[in-house]
Amino acid sequence: MSALPEPLPGSVDPVLPRGADPVRAAADRLLGQELRRCREARGLTLRQVAPVIRGSVSKVSRLERGESPPKPRDVRDLARFYGVDADGMRVIERLLGHPQDSEWYERFSDVTPGFLKRLIRLEGDAEEICVYENLVVPGILQTRDYARYMVRAVMPGAGPEEVERVVELRTERQLRLMDGPLPRVAVLLEEAVLHRRCGNAAVMHDQLAHLLRAGATGKVSVRILRMARAYGAAPPYPVTHLTFRDGQHAELAYVEHINGANYVTRPRALADYRKALGILRDAASSQDESTGLIRTAKHRFGPAEARP
Repeated sequence: MSALPEPLPGSVDPVLPRGADPVRAAADRLLGQELRRCREARGLTLRQVAPVIRGSVSKVSRLERGESPPKPRDVRDLARFYGVDADGMRVIERLLGHPQDSEWYERFSDVTPGFLKRLIRLEGDAEEICVYENLVVPGILQTRDYARYMVRAVMPGAGPEEVERVVELRTERQLRLMDGPLPRVAVLLEEAVLHRRCGNAAVMHDQLAHLLRAGATGKVSVRILRMARAYGAAPPYPVTHLTFRDGQHAELAYVEHINGANYVTRPRALADYRKALGILRDAASSQDESTGLIRTAKHRFGPAEARP
């Protein structure tokens, strides 16, 4: 069996100290970027704001670079000094991991790895989520039956109760993401995903019908990458890109592997992922053409074929 494909060259963040949480580090970097954006928007220097947190220029600089654990008091004092509005404060509190924020997915903590918990938390604050998937329908758009088949396939040792709890988590996550105008969801699917059977024909028919319904909401865009259309090299693994309130300063890429995930926040690495996803967006079929491709694939798994 060949080795798992690596992320794009230069995309992995520096190695963290043993025991450090890479997702917490990603959130700290996003928080620092947001604080720096607020400071620069008001034309303030590091020296001017250092007294606000009773510290030095280097202390503020480390906070903005995400190199030291943020103290909630310091972050809130800076945010108030910058005049951050209510929406901005909600984002900051999420990134701080405010202890009074009871996360709904903690009910599924026994079947949710830590790296996925933090992604779900960040998804709730995103303005746009762009997902590229080359093998299966993304979890955030899976039907219960499709998700059940996938969970059984990737967790062959799981019992029925554990499988159902993972399916419930995916269902709850999808419902919450679809509730409200944000985040917008853009999905780029390889055409083969529409034809690769996961479960029986009825499962595929319902899954493709679900994609059509999601695309009709106006909140979700599902676009297909035709197999017959040349568009250069694509990542050999799924990529999720999250854009927050200010896409220039607050974003990350998420690359999940069989036993973990990479959270990419370094500017140069993020630029690689933005470029790769931009190429795929340009090459993808239009919304109308994609709808037609999904509908055609759905007919292949139609009622006559779906009979046991």
